[in-house]
Amino acid sequence: MSVFTVLTVASVAAAAALFIALVVFLVLIVRELRATGGTPISYLAKIRLGLRAIEMETGHIVPEVTELNGTLTSIRDGLGVVDQNLARVIAAVSKQGAR
Repeated sequence: MSVFTVLTVASVAAAAALFIALVVFLVLIVRELRATGGTPISYLAKIRLGLRAIEMETGHIVPEVTELNGTLTSIRDGLGVVDQNLARVIAAVSKQGAR
């Protein structure tokens, strides 16, 4: 056997070993990915189901918060008026006490 033949056979064997290793690792990766998200009972399916439940349970919050913001704005405006009135009362009392 010549050196050229030995190197050719070694190269083909190395390429075949690389291909086999690639196939084995791809099969292992696919197996793990299926367990993670490829079936209806997978982790991703369970997470999706949980997120959907959270979305359904919290869906009513947005309109309530919008209404609450409007109410709090009205309260803020009313407290501003109360603050102004109290400032006038304090000023009037201070003037009376200075006499």
